[in-house]
Amino acid sequence: MTNNKISLRSLLEKEKLNGINFLDWFRNLRIVLKQERKEHVIEEPVPDEPAANAPRADKDKFKKYMDDMVDVGCLMLATMDSELQKQHENMVAYEMIQNLKEIYEGQARQESSVFP
Repeated sequence: MTNNKISLRSLLEKEKLNGINFLDWFRNLRIVLKQERKEHVIEEPVPDEPAANAPRADKDKFKKYMDDMVDVGCLMLATMDSELQKQHENMVAYEMIQNLKEIYEGQARQESSVFP
């Protein structure tokens, strides 16, 4: 399994997001996240933290989301050029994707099937 993750992640590392390649980068990001079962992090906003007296399952689910969010956010930043990193370094993964979709809306219209 580790070898699969490494080889799939190499899709993103091959060419960093530089603006003109957003659709290809986003498609590759979704492939990697689907394989790692972390796509939810770019598709759903950060959930509210469970109350202190919430069931353990709810707390565990929230912790997993937060851990996945950090992993995905770091992966995204690591595969962007330095200018885009600076613009997005203080955002969580979901916010980064929303912002990038707005920035590259023209490219998105050309290939709307990329966006869910």
